[in-house]
Amino acid sequence: MAHDAELYPADRIVRAQKAAAAAGLDALLVTPGPDLRYLTGYQALPLERLTCLVAPASGEPFLVVPLLEQPAAEASPAGALDLEIVGWRETEDPYRLIGERIGGSARRVGVDNHMWAEKVLALRDALPGVEQALAGEVLGALRMRKSAAEIEALRAAGAAIDAVHAAVGDWLRPGRTEREVGRDIADAILAAGHETVDFVIVASGPNGASPHHEVSDRVIRAGEPVVVDIGGTMPSGYCSDSTRDYCVGEAPADYLRAFGVLLAAQTAQCESIRPGITAERLDAVGREIIAEAGYGEQFIHRTGHGIGLETHEEPYIVAGSARPLEPGMAFSVEPGIYLPGLYGARIEDIAVCTGTGGERLNLTSRELRVL
Repeated sequence: MAHDAELYPADRIVRAQKAAAAAGLDALLVTPGPDLRYLTGYQALPLERLTCLVAPASGEPFLVVPLLEQPAAEASPAGALDLEIVGWRETEDPYRLIGERIGGSARRVGVDNHMWAEKVLALRDALPGVEQALAGEVLGALRMRKSAAEIEALRAAGAAIDAVHAAVGDWLRPGRTEREVGRDIADAILAAGHETVDFVIVASGPNGASPHHEVSDRVIRAGEPVVVDIGGTMPSGYCSDSTRDYCVGEAPADYLRAFGVLLAAQTAQCESIRPGITAERLDAVGREIIAEAGYGEQFIHRTGHGIGLETHEEPYIVAGSARPLEPGMAFSVEPGIYLPGLYGARIEDIAVCTGTGGERLNLTSRELRVL
């Protein structure tokens, strides 16, 4: 696994400052969440007390933290950066502190997309007359193109979730509930090296027709297809996400036909990844195969989402997005077919656009696994 200095290099804030200047922003204001971790390596607690990285387009960046969080900030990768860490006491107003330091020069600032509304409004009050915009317009473009160390981290996350899928047959059997199976999977996600379990979907029979079904007390029956979509976050901060399809006993013939179409579509999409193909064209590659087989109305979501420090981030592989793929972009490829009241199927791999094509980071078999 890449070291902190490789995953969270010291030049990221400088790159973000230059990008902010190019976007007409006088500063970036970034509170706890994936953007702050991306820029500093600091996984700050999201508290009612303000923690905020202030990165002026020109000038020295500084990190405002509650005094009681200052030791944690200094012990994090942020402490190794050329970054002033400003601790504030309980009786001080950290918003006013920021206003006093940048209010005289700033006319337009970018606030991170996940900033709590109470903090957005408090910063607005502390910076009267300063326009607020979304920092995601700047930071998303940086985060979307992964470094070699980030791809290594995603590869490790992919291998960890693959190990869980390889063992699903130990837990998935008739007579058990989705919740019981999900509990075993969640334990395995942690045992495989993840720091947190982000989601566990065990969707049996008709529940498989709901893409974001999680788990229920429904008892799994013989002959039922089951969609298992699982993911977590590694100690690196980078996420996993993979979906495979199982059947406890012999699957229905109409399901097998639909699954065969889905597998052809997902395989064709993975093989079509290359620099320059647009997100909407990659979506269409699979959608056309599914529609031609008569299941077009049953593919009800986009093909995929970017992945990195968040499970869902840019780029989105969706109709209407003319964004060309570039080397370093990482995203899911997960077409699905959903027949309400009957079953559903989805196959999902995380893939990376390389200089010459694409690399799948999930390597367990994509075939239906009959248990």
